Amino acid sequence: MAVPALKYFPLTPDRWDDLETLFGERGACGGCWCMWWKLSRKEWTAGKGTKNKNSLKKFVKSGISPGIIAYDGATPVGWCALEPRENYPVLAKSRSLKPIDDQPVWSITCFFVTKDYRRKGLSVKLLDAAAKFAKGQKARILEGYPSVVRKDDVPGPFIWTGTESAFKQAGFVEVARPSASRRIMRRALR
Repeated sequence: MAVPALKYFPLTPDRWDDLETLFGERGACGGCWCMWWKLSRKEWTAGKGTKNKNSLKKFVKSGISPGIIAYDGATPVGWCALEPRENYPVLAKSRSLKPIDDQPVWSITCFFVTKDYRRKGLSVKLLDAAAKFAKGQKARILEGYPSVVRKDDVPGPFIWTGTESAFKQAGFVEVARPSASRRIMRRALR
């Protein structure tokens, strides 16, 4: 079954309850609450669960929209985190994902899709919606860091940076290969 016609909206304070519903008590994956790239490893580990949730909520309340939510009707079914790369301090310190040039980019760092919507192409749709959102924010380049895995090798929630195939289907091209299991892919937004 293909993904039904969905709607996509940036995460804003009035949509916070929808993100809570989507992520559930576990905070999407292991209490992360999409803070993996925003906090030092020590802070992230100490904050697993409620503290990470409160940290993300604080960002959202400050006016930062850290991503988009996909809806099937009124039901939140998917998430894609994206912001200007400089908003991800841990990404900035990564040796393998260091900037490849001095171009300002927006980074896609995370996906979460509810179980019933996995393996139906929602990640590709989220990437297209992310590109539209980033372009509306005057971004010129959208960059992602997908894993090179066969979907059957890893449970869905653990492919949180997305798959190389989804990025390719959404018009991204490989610009660097920092490791055997990771790619840096970009899509120009003109």
